[in-house]
Amino acid sequence: MQYASVTGFVRMILIIMLIYFGIKILSRLFAPILFKFVAKKAEERFGGNYNQGQQNQKTEKEGEVTIDKMPNKGKASNDKVGDYIDYEEIE
Repeated sequence: MQYASVTGFVRMILIIMLIYFGIKILSRLFAPILFKFVAKKAEERFGGNYNQGQQNQKTEKEGEVTIDKMPNKGKASNDKVGDYIDYEEIE
């Protein structure tokens, strides 16, 4: 049967602390670069439509109204939803 020595335990704790602080320092260095990269990719993915929308708004005159999609006229509202029930509060 083998037993762990005190020096082996201290060595393991020091290695764990070194890895923890190493990751912490590297994340502080590389996190801003990673966030800029992610923001740039999101802007490429979603920003294209936004820029095109701004260009279209500049060509239209102020106060001009455009409708992209007309609502369906086949759907009619049903005014007869149900009966109104009068109630009394019981104490």
